[in-house]
Amino acid sequence: MGREVHFNKEEFVLRLTGVLPIFALKGEVKIPYQAIKSIYIDEFDPPMWMLRMPGTAIAPLNIFEGSFKFGDEWYFLSYEHKVPLLHLELEGMWKYKFVIFEIENPRAVMIELRKKLRELDE
Repeated sequence: MGREVHFNKEEFVLRLTGVLPIFALKGEVKIPYQAIKSIYIDEFDPPMWMLRMPGTAIAPLNIFEGSFKFGDEWYFLSYEHKVPLLHLELEGMWKYKFVIFEIENPRAVMIELRKKLRELDE
């Protein structure tokens, strides 16, 4: 899989590897921990009228990489399989409202990310 996650001191980093940065037109997404409103694992069916801004979408193959816009909300999507995905809902002065991506063992990533968020609250 072409994604890595890094838990830095101040931010969560989703790094795309291999050919994914070419399709997404972006190599990584840095998210300050304080911008993360919620984290959960679920499937995702993008709305039919979602706009690529920029990114790659091959809907019949369920491939979505890059920035997308639906209504007034921005999404960063990075997945190519119909599997449970890690969803980050963001708030504040952040461009994206949702960052949704495929990763091996999303539950472990979610647990580690929630642990980091609890440490910030203390």
